[in-house]
Formats: sequence, C-alpha cells, structure tokens
Amino acid sequence: MMRRIAVLDAPTNLGLRPPTSTSVPGCAKAPGALRDHDLLPRLRARDAGCVTPPRYDPGDWRPGDGVCHAREIADYSLALAERIGSIIDRGEFPVVLGGDCSVLLGSALAMHRLGEAVGGRIGLVFVDGHSDFRHPGNASYVGAAAGEDLALVTGRGQADLAALEGRRPYFRDIDVVVLGIRAQDEYRLDLQAAGITTRPVPALRAEGAARTAQWAHEQLADCAGYWVHIDVDVLDPAVMPAVDAPDPGGIAFAELEILLAGLVDTPHCLGVELTVFDPDYDPDGSYAAEIVNTVVAGLAPVTAPEAVPPRLLSARPTPAPRRGGPADRAERSAGVDRLDAGRSGGVNGLGAVDLVGVDSPGGGMADADRDGAVEAEQSGIPGPAYAEPSGVAAVIPVAVEREPVGPPASAGPGLLRRTSPPAQDSSDPNSASESDTDLHKADTA
Repeated sequence: MMRRIAVLDAPTNLGLRPPTSTSVPGCAKAPGALRDHDLLPRLRARDAGCVTPPRYDPGDWRPGDGVCHAREIADYSLALAERIGSIIDRGEFPVVLGGDCSVLLGSALAMHRLGEAVGGRIGLVFVDGHSDFRHPGNASYVGAAAGEDLALVTGRGQADLAALEGRRPYFRDIDVVVLGIRAQDEYRLDLQAAGITTRPVPALRAEGAARTAQWAHEQLADCAGYWVHIDVDVLDPAVMPAVDAPDPGGIAFAELEILLAGLVDTPHCLGVELTVFDPDYDPDGSYAAEIVNTVVAGLAPVTAPEAVPPRLLSARPTPAPRRGGPADRAERSAGVDRLDAGRSGGVNGLGAVDLVGVDSPGGGMADADRDGAVEAEQSGIPGPAYAEPSGVAAVIPVAVEREPVGPPASAGPGLLRRTSPPAQDSSDPNSASESDTDLHKADTA
C-alpha cells in the first residue's frame, strides 16, 4: 500500500539573527514559495496546514542572555510536536516545511514522545552543512537557536529548550548520524568527543550518496525508527545560495536527491523536515523550483505503489538476513561504485568537480531533463540517466536498495498523546574545548 505524505508548514524564523538591523530573516516565506511550485499536488500529499509562529522580535536581547526568543521557541515547539504527532497517529508520513532549524526542537519532542510510547528510542539523521552544535560548553555565549539545534536536542544548553516536558535529551548522542557537514566544521571535534557519528562531505562523496544512506540505516539499527532533518545549506552555494549562511564545499542537488531517496526508502523512516531556504535570495523562484524537483524525486519511494506505511521496530531488532547473503551485498556495493564510468563526472566522483562551472539559475536538473530520462545500463544495474544542462557535470542517480528492517510493531493511533514525562536529567553535557562564536547563525539573534 502507498504511504501517504502530509505536508505541514512550520514558517518560523525565531531561531535566526536578523539579516540587518531593520529586517527579519526570510526563511519564514519558504513553505509558501515551495507550495507555489506545486509541491503538494506533485507529492499527492494531504495539506496538514500550518503551525503559525509567534512574532519575531529580539527586543533588548544581548549576548549572555541565553537563547534569543527562548520562550517563544519553546511554545512553538510544543505546538509543532502536537501537530507532527497527530500526523503520525493517522499513519501518514510527515513532511515539515521550515522555517529555520529550530523546528527540529518540535520534531525532536514528538519523536521522544513516540519513543516513550513504544518503549524504544528514535534516532536522528541530521543532513546539514553545519553541525549546529554550539552550546555553553564550547562557546562564550549562545543566542541563535538555529545554530544550536543539534546541541539542544541532544540535551546541551538551557533546560527551557533542551528539556521540554522534562525530557532530556530528545535524542541520545549514539542515536544521531550527521551527514554533509564541511570537512573543517568548527565543532567537528566536539561531535567526535560526544560519540556522534558523522560523515562530512568528502567522505559522503567518496562512498556515494546511495551507500551513505545505507550506512546511516546501519548506524541506527538499534533504534525503533528515525527522523530526517535536512538543511538546504548542505548544498554548495554554487547551486544553492539562497540560505542564511552559505558555505563552500557542499553537495549537489543530484546527491541530495539520491541521499533523500535512500533515507526514506524504508518504513524505519518516520518523517522529514526541510529548513533554511530563504526566498528573499530567490527573486525569480528558480531555486525554489529546483528544491521542489529534488524533494519530489527524493520522496518518490514514499509514494511508490509498493511502499509500506511507516513502522516502528522493536527496541533491539534482530537484523533480517540480507537477500542473497554477503556475496550478493558485495556485488551490489561494487555495482554502485562502478555506476559512473570515469567517475569524475558522476555523483560519487563529484568531489573532482569544483561546481564553479554550474551556470544554470537553479543549479540542477530541469523538469524536462527528468521527464526525458532514459534507462541506462552500467555495470548491469539499470538506472535513469539525465541530460544535465550546459556547464553541469552529468549525474546519474542510483536506484537505492530497500533497507531490510527488523520485526515491525505498528505505532497505532494515539501514541503521541501520552504526556507523562520521564524523570528529568538535570546534567548538561559539556565539551572541554572552548571556541569563538561561529559565523553560522551567529549569536546576534
């Protein structure tokens, strides 16, 4: 049976600093911009409405005051968690359109409630160009929650955000996989010290997007399910400059499409959120169109006729035997490695392409290219081949093998309505290192 997608707007910008002293961040406009490019009808999705955020007003906040808009973000996170919970209660697949990265707090709260209800842990796949791991243990001060969301959802930082309903952490460090950060991310050593698994862009490219998705599944095999967070600044600014903190060294649209398809192509995946696209930097809508193209293609496994509804695994699942045994798995892995002959022009070899040659407005594949795809045979594995616009390296998406999952247990309706919180852990894990405030979503709120 087909998995039905429900699209929920979360147009908050409370977690970002103002672009100028007289303006507010534009990412609150992202859900509307994406809807204008027919995202919902192309996904055949139910419109789950909008969680309207409070007013953006930093007021007299100053560095050292804690996270700016903390009370508003906390209230918004509670409301967002309720709405995400109601979508999952209906057996649907939530796609949350942010907004800035602070929407992760609402998603994380919903996932912790769900994990408590089923007696298991929910994991997080964090796809982001930045680690967003600034917290009082590694920075002189905090302030912009969108640059601190991963720290907050793993229990670091002030309790009014990191311990809503007495739940702390929402995700355990060992249940988080970080993909797409830059090789020299400021907090990469802090992630390593915490035991958070990471795969920066160079490693992601070396292994390929499809195999990276498979690897992420395996890292979270002990979890009952997982949530996917995607910040579009994981993309290189050569193809996606319409974000608040563009950072060179990112991935391409085709890589994101393949990665997303691999992550959602399992009932283990419970939902996806998309954040930080800023339409103020996209006056002609070309970047919004490219994001929609990528999301629609990446979520195709969710709405495929053979797709199964999201399911939760037992707390410690017994791994299912892989089809064909180890030899078959090795053959499939080798086939993925061989998919792009010459490698330098393909997805897995995109590190050899500087991306400076991208000259199309959206920086990716046009609809006509996707619609006119033809089947290509490479290494015995059929897959669609797209004609890339002039100036863009040819990219061949990979058909991702469905990840085997353990014995399922249906979540069932009403599971997220439980409100009895566990005992609060008042400890605040800190890193021993100190660093200056990073430039990403800087603490000027």
